[in-house]
Amino acid sequence: MEALMIGVSGTRGTIGGTLTPAVVSNMASALAVWLNQTQKPINGTHFVVVFGRDSRPSGSWVRDAATAALVASGVEVIDLDIVTTPGVAMMVKHLNADAGVIATASHNPIMWNGLKFLNSSASALPPEDANKIKELYLAQANNYVRVEKLISAKKNSDTHALHVKRVLDYVDNNGISGQRFKVVVDSVNGAGCVTSATLLSKLGCLLVHLNNTPNGQFPHEPEPIAQNLTQLADELKRQKAAVGFAQDPDADRLAIIDENGTYIGEEYSLALCAAWVLSKRKGIAVTNLSTSRMLDDIAAKNGGRVIRTPVGEANVVQTMLRENAVIGGEGNGGVIDPRIVPGRDSLVGMAYVLQLMAATGKPLSQLVAEIPKYEIVKTKFECRREDADRAVAAVKQKFASEKIDTQDGIRIDWDKERAWVHARPSNTEPIMRIIAEAPDKATAERCIAQVQEVVKATLK
Repeated sequence: MEALMIGVSGTRGTIGGTLTPAVVSNMASALAVWLNQTQKPINGTHFVVVFGRDSRPSGSWVRDAATAALVASGVEVIDLDIVTTPGVAMMVKHLNADAGVIATASHNPIMWNGLKFLNSSASALPPEDANKIKELYLAQANNYVRVEKLISAKKNSDTHALHVKRVLDYVDNNGISGQRFKVVVDSVNGAGCVTSATLLSKLGCLLVHLNNTPNGQFPHEPEPIAQNLTQLADELKRQKAAVGFAQDPDADRLAIIDENGTYIGEEYSLALCAAWVLSKRKGIAVTNLSTSRMLDDIAAKNGGRVIRTPVGEANVVQTMLRENAVIGGEGNGGVIDPRIVPGRDSLVGMAYVLQLMAATGKPLSQLVAEIPKYEIVKTKFECRREDADRAVAAVKQKFASEKIDTQDGIRIDWDKERAWVHARPSNTEPIMRIIAEAPDKATAERCIAQVQEVVKATLK
């Protein structure tokens, strides 16, 4: 069923279906109104918005529709063309812009596209701001200006080179280059093609680059999960490479395959990067409530600690900046180093994994084996928000004697068993998710069953 999804992660719809030029124009107009209502221009005269897009074939008209509405609202638009989502975030700060817009549908298939907004801090919008823009969109609000206030859109082609330079500033180039790692990368013909090739070349890697034309013609389902990466795994084994990396279309997520061709899961992207960063910089790591406790084990080993937030990149970034965290991210393959980009960045992930391999002299499979292993079990079911809220309240009452966190639904931790369950209503769909993690699958399933029993009794 086609739907227009508007939530904290932005707007997504189907091309020729729910995402039309009118929808894009109205959403961009709402952003302009929100800027006028809530901020003063950084340059003192007019608002500046940087615009980037992933490689989807629909991206050019989405850009044109959004740009038309923004220019008509008196906003100066700086067009970055096809760049990664973290690249847009970086350019928001670099160009002193008031906001950023990315035309992307992340890992969704080719028939989808959408808009993601960033604030002047270059981070995803907090829920309260995202909801305000949604209200303005539904009201079809606009703030179109007279001709004397129009500012022509400009182009900027610096993103790729600057992004690579920023990442290289925080790794040992010579140490990695000396290893001459053979690396296989699947960029899924997305926005990460150019920057990934440049970065890995600068790091002295022998690159085998699959699906490296940024034309948006995804050769397989673009979400970087195991069943979609068989080509990458097979090529890695054929090439006898040291590591395989997979990006999603806008290159903010990273999945990893080890030297044996084994998919090790997106959860390990953050874990491995944190193992490197926390070994060199003591401090705080930040992640959401649904991310593996591997991060807690790694932080404890290195004298650090973990702060958890509600699900959502904006929540993680806000907490990282407030707490001056040294590393953070989410278990979907999102790695965040705020010194480079205040958002998920697959280039940071690739560089830090290679840095860890070079510094330790260990193959990826051994580095993974040294991290305590857990099993994650996920389930979801259709549920209205009000019913999900009732279910969460009942679970809270049932497990009141346990260690609980109610920032986002409810998370129950059993530290002795090294297990947890997180039950929460979705921010974007009428569903409820229940996720559990434990050292073994049977324990994780048992933990989910305990919570499901309470939920079913409440909602029957």
